[in-house]
Amino acid sequence: MARVLTPRAEDFPRWYQDVIAKAELADNGPVRGTMVIRPAGYAIWERMQSDMDNRIKAAGAQNAYFPLFIPESYLRREAEHVEGFSPELAVVTHAGGKQLAEPVVVRPTSETVIGEFMAKWISSYRDLPLLLNQWANVVRWELRPRIFLRTSEFLWQEGHTAHSSYDDARAYARDILHNVYEDFMRQMLAIPVIVGLKTARERFAGATSTYTLEGMMGDAKALQLGTSHELGQNFAKAFDIVYSSAEGRSEHAWTTSWGVSTRMLGGLIMCHGDDNGLRVPPRIAPVQAHIMIVKEGDGVAAEAAKLRDALRGAGIRVGFDDRTDTPFGRRAVDAELKGYPVRIEVGPRDLAAGNVVIVRRVAGTKTPTPIADAVSAVTAALEEDQQALYDEALARRQSLTVDVSDVDAAIEAATTGWARVPWSAVGAEGEAKANAVGVTVRCLTRADGSVPGSEDEPDLVAYLARAY
Repeated sequence: MARVLTPRAEDFPRWYQDVIAKAELADNGPVRGTMVIRPAGYAIWERMQSDMDNRIKAAGAQNAYFPLFIPESYLRREAEHVEGFSPELAVVTHAGGKQLAEPVVVRPTSETVIGEFMAKWISSYRDLPLLLNQWANVVRWELRPRIFLRTSEFLWQEGHTAHSSYDDARAYARDILHNVYEDFMRQMLAIPVIVGLKTARERFAGATSTYTLEGMMGDAKALQLGTSHELGQNFAKAFDIVYSSAEGRSEHAWTTSWGVSTRMLGGLIMCHGDDNGLRVPPRIAPVQAHIMIVKEGDGVAAEAAKLRDALRGAGIRVGFDDRTDTPFGRRAVDAELKGYPVRIEVGPRDLAAGNVVIVRRVAGTKTPTPIADAVSAVTAALEEDQQALYDEALARRQSLTVDVSDVDAAIEAATTGWARVPWSAVGAEGEAKANAVGVTVRCLTRADGSVPGSEDEPDLVAYLARAY
């Protein structure tokens, strides 16, 4: 059989595109830089969205929706913000057959329009904190698009909050960072992220601090998987988000914003995929156990259906393949490509011995199992393989991260992995030198791995890498 995918070691970008196509996750859209997310890919995104939405609501935020079109003047009210997004803006100048009196921007992010309405809705300290989130699409005109990683239109959630104090805003931005994003990425996506502070050079336009979650992909490049921003009072002053304090003073609010996107799908593919295709972490997988009838025979369909119902009764998400008119080998390759964590093969020969065959995508094992033990065996396999994916990704990151003492050594190390170097040995000058050769400071942490409040803290550690 001809190989289905380009081997990762031969051409990782081509392998990535092959997986997206062969696993039927997405297609390129008709306009350059856009994408069509196919049902298999969207099902994974729905699982991500559902779990993340529950976590965001548990953090106290409420969902809302704001317009896709934003008056251009709104962006210009926060100068650093518009400057940061200008190269990526899509601007509508004509509609209804006429030139618009004021151009409107297709939202690249919604700080400005939400700031306008926060100013309208907030009048007293009793209105704070105001904790909002929206699930939406945004448009950023990418020059070098790549499906899921950088597309001109993508899906995401963006949270926006207003608080009565600096301390409250910082605490909330960090709560989202750790208890929503970091926990989700580690526990659900099985990606061991490094959590840290962005440098001033890498900071979100208009923010006072940007926190990031960085994952190492299978080719050792970094991928920014999510960010949480402290906006200080910058947007509050630009949009007059003012409240009356308990003492009766007029004060500007302190705001935050934070978001994750369909980029996480790209991260899942590149972090866990292998030369046979996707490997989807069981907790996020739309199909956790995929039952396949090998061929027809006495009682095969009935036993497969009983097993399907038993697995569903145990809370396992089940797929069912009874397409015996399609060669079994082709169906098995398809199941491997799509990354179903467990495949259960049901055929006459094994059933005659009272067994089914359990095939584990991550462990790579193929085990005849008594039908009576199938549910418990699948349940155990799902938990073990969730942890196995995390452990494998962590071991890769640890083995490909080296400690160095200067920028030149960090640039050299970034050709094959990540470099960890004292921030004092890098600084703004060293960061510019690294950027000139395609290496970036992914984030700063304290020596113990915790997230600093400022890049001016002593003894910080910088992570440098090539990135998507």
